[in-house]
Amino acid sequence: MEHIAAIDWLSAAQQQGAGNLLRVVLIVMVVGCVLTAWFLLRGYRRKDD
Repeated sequence: MEHIAAIDWLSAAQQQGAGNLLRVVLIVMVVGCVLTAWFLLRGYRRKDD
């Protein structure tokens, strides 16, 4: 019966449109930009050793 619930969820997601997909894409882009900025900028820290 679990596969029926998954099919119902999938059909409901398709009827809603691209709203959820767009939201997920935007969140992934923002997180990716933050991680990229952190990775690039961490090399510019001054070493106080």
